[in-house]
Amino acid sequence: MNINVQFQKEGQVINGYIKGEIDTYTAPILREELDALEIEKDSLIQLDLSRVSYLDSTGLGIFVAFYKRVVKENARLKLVGLTARLVRLFEITGLSELMDIETNTKVEFNNESI
Repeated sequence: MNINVQFQKEGQVINGYIKGEIDTYTAPILREELDALEIEKDSLIQLDLSRVSYLDSTGLGIFVAFYKRVVKENARLKLVGLTARLVRLFEITGLSELMDIETNTKVEFNNESI
């Protein structure tokens, strides 16, 4: 039950890299890291979730709260690298309609990647 959060700023873009499980035990760590992030107007925050192996409802709540904060600061949030499983969680909850989500998943059709 570990989580690792790192940020790298490049101009108006802040890239965040999250690795591990996001659950009841690790969500407070993620919340603290996101709360400490300085968000400038018109900036883009991209959170790479490609190395997130598990996400529960507590973690989803963290992302919702962070999304609201980013919008309030007149900035943009983009979630990138989500696995099909994480995409499904965001779809089921309707959050995929609110948030900008980019996946790294490939669609398989007759054993061919599209």
